[in-house]
Amino acid sequence: MPEKDLLRSNTIISFSNSESPTRILGQGPGSDSVSSSSAEPKEHKPSCASATGFWAPAFSIFGTLSGEHSKGCPWKGNWSLKNDIYANGWTASLRRAVSGSSMRRYLGFNKTGIPSGSKGDIWLLGSCYRVAENSDLSIDPTQSEGYASFVEDFSSRIFITYRKGFAPIGESKYTSDSGWGCMIRSSQMLVAQALLFHQLGRSWRKSLDKPFEQKYAEILCLFGDSEDSAYSIHNLLEAGKAYGLSPGSWVGPYAMCRTWEIMARCKIDNIGNADLHSRMTIFVVSGDEDGERGGAPMLCTDDILKHCYEFSKGDCDWAPILLLVPLVLGLDKVNPRYIPLLGAIFSFPQSLGILGGRPGASTYIIGVQDDKAFYLDPHEAQQVVDIKTDTMNADTSSYHCNVVRHLPLDSIDPSLAIGFFCKDKSDFDDFCSRSSELAEKSNGAPLFTIAKTRHSSNLVEYQNTEAEGLDAFDAIAADESENSKQDDWQLL
Repeated sequence: MPEKDLLRSNTIISFSNSESPTRILGQGPGSDSVSSSSAEPKEHKPSCASATGFWAPAFSIFGTLSGEHSKGCPWKGNWSLKNDIYANGWTASLRRAVSGSSMRRYLGFNKTGIPSGSKGDIWLLGSCYRVAENSDLSIDPTQSEGYASFVEDFSSRIFITYRKGFAPIGESKYTSDSGWGCMIRSSQMLVAQALLFHQLGRSWRKSLDKPFEQKYAEILCLFGDSEDSAYSIHNLLEAGKAYGLSPGSWVGPYAMCRTWEIMARCKIDNIGNADLHSRMTIFVVSGDEDGERGGAPMLCTDDILKHCYEFSKGDCDWAPILLLVPLVLGLDKVNPRYIPLLGAIFSFPQSLGILGGRPGASTYIIGVQDDKAFYLDPHEAQQVVDIKTDTMNADTSSYHCNVVRHLPLDSIDPSLAIGFFCKDKSDFDDFCSRSSELAEKSNGAPLFTIAKTRHSSNLVEYQNTEAEGLDAFDAIAADESENSKQDDWQLL
């Protein structure tokens, strides 16, 4: 059965009805281009799979999107190559027109700022910001100290967009990923935040002064746009060939998660024992040996412990770990029962946000407020920047965004991936406790479950710790429609 990947963009939370971007701290980047396409991908196997046999196989509901959608078009087989090229050129032109700034404003993709009526707490990757101390609607929340702290945190997140002017990718002629690389860029942002949290801590904020911290420069250097940078788009495309990644192709959240897993796995043998404590590993949470056939994916703690032990080459029992959880939470839209759960994960101290967005336009969702979500948008083609680890005075302004954008959380595409970073074993135990508590409040439809072993039928019992922020998301609509009462997990 062929895999089907729904490249669905991340959905963000909408705070205002304004159609023009609001610059918060200065002139931040905007959105240039959004692309969407679909095709039936081939089923691939990772080239490094033999290195770790305990890895769970992929969900069969994700894949890659490359080229125009041909299924269901009876005339497609009768077209000549010339007509095919003409059609592809026309759709490419249409995508460019739709992704233009004026059209994006018309479609509501550039909503920014916080309207005066939004007084709820903001959760940004596990940190809470109170923008209103009381219910007085006459007070502008954007003038509060909490909002200023939120903007400082938001603009300190590493921001990675389309780039142009880099060396051709492999044997292709692509010197820019504009129009097709948004999922790759969104995933780079998520991994970059994990490295920031690991190396510099959650409280780190970008300094306006130079020179910058050495570790900060080293992290940025990893995501440069050349083969010399470990996590460049060049190297990600090479590692993701097993899942159909190629220059000019669209990719979904699942294939992107597996690509990062391959990247981390293939680098283990090149890491010296002295460097292991400063590195992090990556684990993709999915289904059982037969693949996910319905129901929430299961995170098995024994698998995590085994993975950390193997990553450290037996030197220690734990390694800093990035957990990636690819999900499909509905067909055309997210089942309403999952919306409060998606909002709640941003209160986890381990939260790294969501890869997702709207159909055809992947973004990186990093925060929520009530029923709104904040995101970083990679859809602007910026000139490539050469950042070296020995150059502490480089211009890094294009790697940060000062424009706070939002979309309604309930408009998020159902094909997405959630990220969590656990620095040590106690952090992981806390994550499991919070996840178990959230699953208990899910009314029988959790995002994922926690178990000790893969064949365990019972959830791991963790002592419930006080998980600040979960209460704000406890209210799951009691009057759901009949459709929302049915589990929308599907094998697509």
